Amino acid sequence: MHRAESATSRRRDNGPKSLADCGSFASLARKAGALEALDRALRQTLPSPLREQVRFANLRNNRLVFLASSPAWASRLRLMQAQILASASAVGACASSVTVKVAPQPPVVAVPDQSKPLSPAAATHLRAAAASSTDPEWRDLFLQLASLAETADSPEPPSY
Repeated sequence: MHRAESATSRRRDNGPKSLADCGSFASLARKAGALEALDRALRQTLPSPLREQVRFANLRNNRLVFLASSPAWASRLRLMQAQILASASAVGACASSVTVKVAPQPPVVAVPDQSKPLSPAAATHLRAAAASSTDPEWRDLFLQLASLAETADSPEPPSY
């Protein structure tokens, strides 16, 4: 085997698996659930600032793999290796070492408010529903909703 062939075959072994080699979806879901439970169990034993900066990634070959948001947090987590291994043993995970990789956490994307205000016509219908309702709670709820509607003085949204 040539040197280039050896490197190529090694890369294929370490790369992504085909879907057929991964097993059933149910088995993948079970593994993901088990890893999530182990993540919760291990991170809850860590001090608060550290707990928010690391994530448990995997348990492979008796090695717990964590991801830290920066090299400083990775160092702090490495200093707690004995405690982490003891916690893993307490919850039944067989691990003999801890590996920490630095992987910055993805930024939290703020989702803009997608709600649309009620139109004056909607407010009119809600007031009519309130007037025809015999239940006082429903009447109050309809009137509260109607009060949230845009007034005639509010600017019209631009039409495109």
